[in-house]
Amino acid sequence: MQTLNVGAGRTDKEYKEAEEQRRANLLADSRSDANYFFWAAGLAAVASGLFPVRLNILFNIGAFDLLGFYGRRLAEVYPLAVDGVVGAWLLAVGGLGFAARGGQRWAFLVGMVLYGADMIALMAMFSLWAFGVHAFFVFRWFQGQKALKDLNDAGVSTF
Repeated sequence: MQTLNVGAGRTDKEYKEAEEQRRANLLADSRSDANYFFWAAGLAAVASGLFPVRLNILFNIGAFDLLGFYGRRLAEVYPLAVDGVVGAWLLAVGGLGFAARGGQRWAFLVGMVLYGADMIALMAMFSLWAFGVHAFFVFRWFQGQKALKDLNDAGVSTF
């Protein structure tokens, strides 16, 4: 029985070129997945009511819902407090996006934990469509951190 040798017949130059191409693809995939942080921040801004148009059927943040439901008195006394929470959320997600595009794997992991916790709040508020959107973002960020892990396992700097 003959065993197939993957890469047999390739020269060292061809092998190195193929490895470089694989590393470039992993880095491009990671940066593409990091862009979903910016999409998440934009959709959160639209769902929060900061803009004149508020669309929170598909896109919603569970923490905003819980704050609006349980913090009505707080919002009446301190109307800018709710906007401050929204602003802090947007800055955090945007900052994670820049860190993830910079090749920081921890940014993907923090984003997954942050949105995973928010998914629990969405379940409490029965926002199932928004839960699905969150799950999509968490999946893409998982793929991004996995691409960075594979890239780092190959011993390549991401900068």
